Amino acid sequence: MPDLLWPIKWAVELILVAFHTLFTAIGMDAAQGITWVLSIIGLTVVVRAALIPVFVKQIKSQRNMMAAQPEIQKLQKKYKGKTDRDSREKMAKEQMELYKRTGSNPLSSCLPLLIQMPIFSGLFFVLNDAQHSTTTGKGGVGLLNLDLAQSFAGADLFGAPLKDTFLSSNELEVKLIAGIMIIVMTLSQFITQKQIMSKNQNPDVMNSQYMQTQKIMLILFPIIFMISGISFPLGVMFYWLASNFWTMGQQYLVIRNMPTPGSIAHKAREERLAKKGKLSLLTKNEVVEVVEEEKPRQRTQPVGKTRAKKPANKSKK
Repeated sequence: MPDLLWPIKWAVELILVAFHTLFTAIGMDAAQGITWVLSIIGLTVVVRAALIPVFVKQIKSQRNMMAAQPEIQKLQKKYKGKTDRDSREKMAKEQMELYKRTGSNPLSSCLPLLIQMPIFSGLFFVLNDAQHSTTTGKGGVGLLNLDLAQSFAGADLFGAPLKDTFLSSNELEVKLIAGIMIIVMTLSQFITQKQIMSKNQNPDVMNSQYMQTQKIMLILFPIIFMISGISFPLGVMFYWLASNFWTMGQQYLVIRNMPTPGSIAHKAREERLAKKGKLSLLTKNEVVEVVEEEKPRQRTQPVGKTRAKKPANKSKK
């Protein structure tokens, strides 16, 4: 596994050492834990900024997925109760054709997370190798030489070594910082997912199978963070926590400025634009006028029929 991650580890070390060099150049202590923590946060910013195109693609795919929900529900009703092999194959084929036609992907919400996993694993092995550099006498695979690796191995934050985990350490400082970070990581993940479901979804598809899957993920992901967090070194947890905060901020901007049509966030955006005079109120008034004009037309239909009968009565006379 570490050999397969060699290119990723090399890139991680390059970015990590670059930020460490930058912070030491402006006067920060190279051996201090805060310098390494800021370097890890810098690494997070670079990685997440590089993933912005993927995030945009994810948003588009999710919107297409939501737009396709009515058709998916019709398809599910069409094959409801049909459990034979041919029906299942036909349903799967029609679903795939629907996904392809609408440009949607049911796994789109997991895409940024899946792409981050190799980077996350690479960082884990980089920091894991660095913390054992004092005993192995080896540095990293790239720019993280032996001196820098040993510098990280000895770095601590408020008395808690960055190489330690909640499980491996008996020190109160480590357990306290790790415990707080695990709770914040779990809450940030939950809040981000909940924000999407409560404010940026069309109410018409809230009971769809796609939304049921999203509700499961709302509970599942925070539990995964909570369980796995106790075995992560503090250095790795700083990366994951910074990444979660980036996701929260990024998601907030998307929901505020590019909300899903028909969602609560979409209505709130229209209200904000209307207050600023940027929303075309004339278009809304025209729509109302058209609706009001259609109502009298429907009422005049019976009157038209009675007028048509009058000539017929005169002819009889």
